[in-house]
Amino acid sequence: MTKEATASRVELGELLPLMEEFYTIQGEGAHTGTPAYFIRVGGCDVGCHWCDVKESWDAAIHPPTEAAAIVANAKKYSKTIVITGGEPLMWDMNHLTSMLKAEGLNVHIETSGAYELSGHWDWICLSPKKRMLPKPRIYDEAHELKVIIYNKNDFAFAEEHAAKVNDKCELFLQPEWSVREKMTPLIVDYVMANPKWKVSLQTHKYLNIP
Repeated sequence: MTKEATASRVELGELLPLMEEFYTIQGEGAHTGTPAYFIRVGGCDVGCHWCDVKESWDAAIHPPTEAAAIVANAKKYSKTIVITGGEPLMWDMNHLTSMLKAEGLNVHIETSGAYELSGHWDWICLSPKKRMLPKPRIYDEAHELKVIIYNKNDFAFAEEHAAKVNDKCELFLQPEWSVREKMTPLIVDYVMANPKWKVSLQTHKYLNIP
């Protein structure tokens, strides 16, 4: 296949820069504890300094992979599929998610919302970042708002985005892993004072699983 043909198929979402795929337990947010098959798509320019998967940033180092092959692997493992990154909405998600839905699978996404929403989703976890703010539409579509708390200023950032999401959206505050011992007690106090929020922890890291 020529470079031009490959690029065209990537543009259509028929090929995606696949970084990794794995079956594990969802460690964060509303579906914590749920078995799920994760599809991690390469490519991200949001650039969080505390990102724990910086190897996902450069899409060029991850091979363009047939969406059909990704689906064939995913359906072997779980009814719940989580598309993550990187920033998966850098790519057109319509093709992949249509195929996953055709297999009767529940399809989730974890996204910063920095790119326009594409795809067919059963659950949208919006985790906004300061460097590239979410596109307006996703606030109405999000099922879950998960804000990473790195310092005290992030509580105000969280409230700014909580004011924009729909009424049914679940709200979570999650300590950034490297400062969890410092920030977790502050999050607990904040949630107890503001009970519309819930605490999210990266339980997969405590369990030492992917």
